Amino acid sequence: MQSCRSALILRRCLFIKKPSFGEKCLCFLARHPLVDDSDNLVVVESKASSRTAILNRPSSLNALDTSMVARLQKLYKNWEDDPDIGFVVLRGGGGRALSAGGDIVSIYNSIKEGNIEECKQLFRMVYSFIYFLATYSKPCVAILNGITMGGGAGISNPVTFRVATDKTIFATPETLIGFHPDGGASFYLSRLPGYLGEYLALTGEKLNGPEMISFGLATHYLPIKKLPLLEKHLGNLVTDDPSVIGTSLRSHGEPICPDHTSVIHRIETLDKCFSHDTVEEILESLENEAAEGNDPWCASTVKKLKEAAPLSLKVSLRSIRKGRSQTLEQCLIREYRMTLQAISGHITDDFCEGVRAKLVDKDFAPKWDPPSLEHVSQDMLDQYFSRLSAFEPELELPTRTREASRMF
Repeated sequence: MQSCRSALILRRCLFIKKPSFGEKCLCFLARHPLVDDSDNLVVVESKASSRTAILNRPSSLNALDTSMVARLQKLYKNWEDDPDIGFVVLRGGGGRALSAGGDIVSIYNSIKEGNIEECKQLFRMVYSFIYFLATYSKPCVAILNGITMGGGAGISNPVTFRVATDKTIFATPETLIGFHPDGGASFYLSRLPGYLGEYLALTGEKLNGPEMISFGLATHYLPIKKLPLLEKHLGNLVTDDPSVIGTSLRSHGEPICPDHTSVIHRIETLDKCFSHDTVEEILESLENEAAEGNDPWCASTVKKLKEAAPLSLKVSLRSIRKGRSQTLEQCLIREYRMTLQAISGHITDDFCEGVRAKLVDKDFAPKWDPPSLEHVSQDMLDQYFSRLSAFEPELELPTRTREASRMF
């Protein structure tokens, strides 16, 4: 029998064909330098009373680098200060992705070359921009067409309206490369129904457009064939009123119902297994469910967990649990500490090893260190959440000059 939560979620669904997920993707696919001075990284379209920012690195699935984020920050600040601009739209160029996340291969290369300060700069800029978006004074729309993963999810989740399509692919697959869900993920994942946040953070499993609507990660849905009409309609709007924009989005939307294989139908089992206190207990619960009920979903979930970096699993679980009682600001500051630990290699080289195995050499055989959950010590876990050193600056956010209008 469905749980009450599952029934409430299902009540929001009506009908839709199963969407195609397209090609398999981790996140962060790029080999370009971290810094590129070209303004063409973000293309601007000027409309009646809006501006559209188009991420323009289609060959790398619009992976975020320092120049792209700097240009986004500058554009959004100028638009916020311009009284003639009512709202802002963000979308990805190339048709395959909003953004696959941070330019992780370039970060890997910079670490190997000893340029860790460049990496810190990128993460500082991305996290600060996410906070800026969460405190933005004008309505924003993000078109989540195609791959929306990692940092791509981070820069779209804080905005007012998030439009998913039948080609949307959402995921936070960082544990598969020895990292952790970041960019505010511990804030928004921890606020999903039940223990869905733990499930997504630990397994890196994908969600499609209808599932994003059902779980509140997207606000509107429409098939990709209707996207040009929606974009044209938004371009003709003269307003700064969120209710007018919301009404326009609803008028172009379509009702949805996730496929019968969707995780939405497994909420009761998911909550039962992922509510446990430790990764070991979560795994044991899933294995018991798989054995007792011959449940292929549980068996598949166990397999995903065993492919991830053991330390990353424990770190990510603690991060989501901490995020439930923290503000976005607190989550971003803590995630920045965790990120510096991950890229520094002081505790483990899992991040570089994961990127090497999945995205560089592509042998898909990472050698995690520590190699198993039982080898993850409490000291390792505690250090991951500590400052890199007493002299390492914390992430500074403009909290005194901005007030989070939507997310706090």
